[in-house]
Amino acid sequence: MIISENKPFEEILDYVKDAKKLVLVGCNLCASTCKSGGETEILKMKDLLEAEGKEVLGYKVLDPACNLLKSKKDLKELKSEIKEADAILSLACGDGTQTVVKNIKDKPVYPANDTLFIGEVKRVGEFEEACKACGSCELAWTGGICPVTMCAKGLLNGACGGARDGKCEVNPENDCAWLLIYNRLKAINQLDNLLEVKEPKDYSKACNPRSLSLKKKEAMANA
Repeated sequence: MIISENKPFEEILDYVKDAKKLVLVGCNLCASTCKSGGETEILKMKDLLEAEGKEVLGYKVLDPACNLLKSKKDLKELKSEIKEADAILSLACGDGTQTVVKNIKDKPVYPANDTLFIGEVKRVGEFEEACKACGSCELAWTGGICPVTMCAKGLLNGACGGARDGKCEVNPENDCAWLLIYNRLKAINQLDNLLEVKEPKDYSKACNPRSLSLKKKEAMANA
């Protein structure tokens, strides 16, 4: 899940300072779960903007915002409002906002959210980073605990030696990732995994921007 949160309203207001008429869009998946871009948050944003003298012509919670073709179809429901609007305000993640940009080429689209990380839902209203999308997953040999994400230093060959009482040297609020990995490997009888020295991580697969075409992948496999 893409975890996001609303930007400070003052920052949003500065983005739209020259826009009198706005259309708001959100996302019914990640942003809704994070309470940063569902219908409730859009209506709250609408009230805040109208209190500042802005006119909100309409809004749509996209299903989801990051689906290019589906968003294009959903946005047609606001065709006349978008045509009249001075700008679009997106309460989706950075990906969703850029998808809206691709579908609305003649209007400025401003982000109302900051995208924080790829994470898991621990419980309602609590999220924790889980994956860096590094392009080369290490979970098979670390017992399913990611050192790239969970270790503040991204170490691949064990702990740095600075942990105290099982807590990270960089952020003492976090558990030491390598202690978690050790305990996990011990529990599943795979401690020997730690005997192999890992080479520096190849980040070439994380060269931005990345893309994936299943059609091209299938064609190459059948060639």
